[in-house]
Parts: sequence; structure tokens; C-alpha cells
Amino acid sequence: MITLVIGLRNMMITNLPRPYLFLFLLFFVSLPLVSHSQFLNFRLAKAFTAMQALKRAITSDPNGLTSNWSGPNVCNYTGVFCAAAPDEDPHHAALTVAGVDLNHGDLEGTLPDEIGLLSDLALFHLNSNRFHGALPLSLGSLRRLFELDLSNNRFDGGFPMVVLDLPSLRFLDLRFNRFCGDVPSCLFDRKLDALFLNNNHFTFSIPDNIGHSPASVIVLANNQISGCLPAGLGDMGDTLRELVILNAGIRACVPPEIGRLRRLRVLDLSYNHLIGPLPATIGAMAELEQLDVAHNKLSGAIPSGICDLPRLKNFTYAYNFFTGEPPHCLRIRSHDDRKNCIPFRRDQRPLVECATFLSKPRFCHDGCIAPQPPPHPWQ
Repeated sequence: MITLVIGLRNMMITNLPRPYLFLFLLFFVSLPLVSHSQFLNFRLAKAFTAMQALKRAITSDPNGLTSNWSGPNVCNYTGVFCAAAPDEDPHHAALTVAGVDLNHGDLEGTLPDEIGLLSDLALFHLNSNRFHGALPLSLGSLRRLFELDLSNNRFDGGFPMVVLDLPSLRFLDLRFNRFCGDVPSCLFDRKLDALFLNNNHFTFSIPDNIGHSPASVIVLANNQISGCLPAGLGDMGDTLRELVILNAGIRACVPPEIGRLRRLRVLDLSYNHLIGPLPATIGAMAELEQLDVAHNKLSGAIPSGICDLPRLKNFTYAYNFFTGEPPHCLRIRSHDDRKNCIPFRRDQRPLVECATFLSKPRFCHDGCIAPQPPPHPWQ
């Protein structure tokens, strides 16, 4: 067994990046807690070290989720899922920890550095717990991590840059935490299929390169977003199915390029400070099912083509300053046109309020609010 341990030590030091060599010390210090001979392979020995460290870092477990986290049989731990090692012959592959799912456990604690020892982990779900603090840098050693769900916790600090080091990551869910500060623009260059950043304290601008993202779902709601809605949004036309940026404080215009999102099903831009008209190009979004632009400062007439969309089931444009709507908009299964400036419709804004707002023209350019052009010299 001494020969096995020495061999494992040499193997791991050779194969892992230098920034994570400290994990080996944690690994070998923890192994004596259980006899080496009780582990089927070194992968499970490392997983034992990681899971025991996580158990120690959990300070409250009201549901007893970790009560059976003892002994070398980590594959039998609640919330732990094992599979054949992905880099070995499938007929003779060693067993390894491929997933940890602790969703809705009501666990309180932090994530220890030893999490980085779960080097074959593909799925890590911690939804709806009370984990707090920052993410350990060792998380970056999880090269096979495909899904990371940290939503509904109390993680804090700046954007967790360590997630940018995860080459296999396709699903990232950070919503309902306490992260703050800027969101790096390079995030949208990653090959993510789903990105949830909503309900944090991020303060950022949507970068021009958002169109590089291959994501099918992007949710940025309930943060503080400044700047314009970039024309690059339209560059996700082949992949994006859902875009939600509600209640983000955006002071901008809706760029006409948004009409290129031909596969989009859900668009929610409500509860912002958007001005100007609703682009007629939205009428080309043939797969759109839900459109919500309520509680903004949009004006002009609703383009007829939007209400002709064959799949549109819900169109909410209440609490704006629209001045007209085609009659067939009222035939959409669920629509809401309250508190606008539409003649002969019930429950509209007072005429004085409409006249005051509409007397001050708003100008848009490339998704931004443009300054009013200067008057001509003869005026």
C-alpha cells in the first residue's frame, strides 16, 4: 500500500497544474482517517477527502442530509453520484464521483478548498441552501464540470472569476445570491448554454460581445445595468430562446437589431426606463410566445407586425406612453394595454400626463438614448 500511495502522489503531481499542488497535502493528510485499503481507487480516496472537508465546513444540517457521510463508500453518501471514469476504457474504468446534488438541503456553511479534489465532477448543484462566503480558487481544477448551480444561497464578493477557468462548463446559475460589482465581458465569449445572473447586486453594462454567446437562455434581471442595449444582441439569432432583463434600471432604447432573434420565445424587458418606439423588426420574431415591455417609457404606436406573430400568446405593454395599437392586438390570448395614451381605450393615463410626456421628444441611436439635435440657426 505504501508503494500505491507513492505512485499516486507522483501521478497527481505530474498531471495537475502547480497552483493546485496544495491540494495534494490536504489529500494525503486526510487519508489516514480511513485505511487506504478500503478505497477502490485513488479517485474515490480523493473524493473522500473532499466530502469530509465539505462535511466539516457545513455548520448547520437541519435535515440530516450529511448524516451518512462517513466511511470510504462515498458513492453511498446522500447527494453523491458515481460513474465510470470518463478518461479510462469504459470496460475497465474506475469508479469516480461524477455528481454532487445537494439542492434544497437547507445546509449552512462554506465551500472548502478540498472541493478541487473532485476532479471528475461534471455536476455540482447547491440550489436553495445557505452557503456563504467566496468560491474557493481550487474550483478551477474541476476541468470536467458541466453544470454549476449555486442559486438561492448567500455567496458574496465580486463576480467569481474562477468559473472562467472551467473549460467544460455549459450551465452557470448564480441567481439569488449576494455577488456584486462588475460582470466580465469575457463571460459572454464562453460556450455557455444557460446563464443565470439575476437577483444579485451586480453593476455592469451589457457588452457589445454579448452576441458572441451561444446561450439559449440569458437572465440578467434584478441587477443594476447601465449603458445601452447593444445591437450585438441580434447576433444570437441562431441560439437564443429566452432573454430576461427586467427590473435592471436600464436607461436605453430597444435596438432594431433585436428583431434578428428569430428563435426567441420569451423576451422580458419590463420595469426599466426604456424610451422610444418598439421596433417593427420584432414582427419578424416568428417563434416569440411572450413579450413583456411593461413599466417603461416607450411611446409611439404598437407595430402591427408584432400582433400578427403566429405564436404570441402573451403581450404586456402596460404602463408606457404608447399612442396607438392595431385592433388585432386585442385578440391576443393575454394582453395588457393599461396606463398608456391610447385613444378610446379604458384605464389609460390622464390626458395631461400624456401631453406633458409626449411634448418632449426622445431620440434613439444604436440602442442608446441620443441627445436632442441642436436647433437650426434660423430657429
